[in-house]
Amino acid sequence: MTELSAEAKSANVVFFSERAPVLVILSVLVFLIFARTGESIHGQMTRLGEYLWDDYFSLRAEPVPPTCDPHVDVEARLNQLEADSKKSSGDFDLMDDGFNREAARTSLENQLRVCQHEFQALEQYEARVTLGVKLFRGLEHQFSQASVFATAQQQSILLVLLFFAAGIATHKRHHIAFRPMLWALDFKVSTAAQLLANSALAFSAWSYRSSTFNSSIAVSNPFLINGLVAGTTVLALISLYQLFNQPKNAMRGGKIGHALLSVPLYTFVMLLFAVIVFINQHHVAGLSIYFSAYFDNAGTYLDVALYLWCGMLLKQTQIGERVFSIFTPWKLPPELLATVAILVMAVPTAYTGASSIILLAAGTVVYRELRKVGTRRQLALAVTAMTGSSGVVLKPCLIVIIISILNKQVTTDALFFWGNKVFLLTVSTFFLYAMLIKKEPLRLTPFNQAWQPSLNNMRPLVPYVIVFILVSMAYSIFLEAHLDQFSAPVILPVILFAVIVYERKFAKAPQIYHDPERMDTVGGALTRSMADASVHVGALLFMMATFIIMTSLG
Repeated sequence: MTELSAEAKSANVVFFSERAPVLVILSVLVFLIFARTGESIHGQMTRLGEYLWDDYFSLRAEPVPPTCDPHVDVEARLNQLEADSKKSSGDFDLMDDGFNREAARTSLENQLRVCQHEFQALEQYEARVTLGVKLFRGLEHQFSQASVFATAQQQSILLVLLFFAAGIATHKRHHIAFRPMLWALDFKVSTAAQLLANSALAFSAWSYRSSTFNSSIAVSNPFLINGLVAGTTVLALISLYQLFNQPKNAMRGGKIGHALLSVPLYTFVMLLFAVIVFINQHHVAGLSIYFSAYFDNAGTYLDVALYLWCGMLLKQTQIGERVFSIFTPWKLPPELLATVAILVMAVPTAYTGASSIILLAAGTVVYRELRKVGTRRQLALAVTAMTGSSGVVLKPCLIVIIISILNKQVTTDALFFWGNKVFLLTVSTFFLYAMLIKKEPLRLTPFNQAWQPSLNNMRPLVPYVIVFILVSMAYSIFLEAHLDQFSAPVILPVILFAVIVYERKFAKAPQIYHDPERMDTVGGALTRSMADASVHVGALLFMMATFIIMTSLG
């Protein structure tokens, strides 16, 4: 019994420390997709309602019942008004000409006609509001409320997402740094630096809360302030716990130079500006105030989280293997295959806007395929890195949109225009350099030998293309939401989820290569993708939030 209770307690600890935050993040992102899709659904439902019922826009709103009396006795009312007029008149009312009964009669009759017309309109409205209208209207109102709530609460949604994901990244020691923590000294230095940075932000948040709630001005968004206090405090407590509980598998020793490189990038920025704000500006609350400017563009950073999830959903599919299998029969030389890999991987990089996620999602496939054709290890690693970065300058990359938001002197059109030129220049330069350093003659499999196997390998991609077209057309036809830089964060997860359903439910060979990180079931793939994405969401979004301090101070 003791062993069972210990195992149960351990399972509960694992659930609340690891699985519960992931489920919260999954719920937030799924709600975000449904809410944003609900905006399009709501628009289309209002159009459908107008098509089914004339003047549906008036039927969708609850009428205000008239407050007048449609059965008023005009003569009795005139007698009352005349009596009141005589009582209120005095000896000194020199300008009073007396009660004009005919004028009052005309006014009362006009008011009565207007009142009766209002009641007739109400009866006609109630007659037109059938059960079908009520059901349709109720459903349409639900989508309307969901979309309005999601739009109004974007900052709160981002706050919950940010600190839950940042807590996971901190707990798993997965914040973005120049090198991972391996040695005992790495863990000590990195954790101590994170503790100082998180404590400085938490101390500032508490000061910000105290000064805000103690002022005479009403607090506009108390949830944001309290959430900032709670989130930063929890991060500081996690770092404090980790400082005294170092991993047992950490290698002994280490070098201070390597240890400093393992400190997360956000930590350096946070500590630097903590010194500036606390010491130079003497404004303790200023650090959290500058940090909270991050939530002004909440919608954009929520899109970043959705794109990161897309990358991890892509990792659960076989799209990478399927695409590279097209080029296998041609037996391309390493240099040429490397160029093809850069061109092919630029598309998902542009749509996800996250080079690191593409590397994690498809980098293994790219590296493996390059090594299979004899590519040198250094070149394979370089090409793998380029496949995750070359496409960030192409449309509709979200990173470019964020830059245009932060820098008002540039536009997205101009950045994407020059981005296309930079991409072409980069690929051309790489191709020319690869051709110059190649060690073997450029030989390809003859066309008559390669085209048929290549075509056969292309056929398994047809269902993927069909899924992509069907989902995109469904959004375009039924919701009038076309796949672009604005709708891609919502549509792409749906497309990739449909691909996962196809692979697990309908494909004959759900696994091409043995991959322990790729789940065989739809639910397993969904939860595993979110578990992987939550770490990267926390690391990237928290670093972005910290770097916002620079623009706020500037």
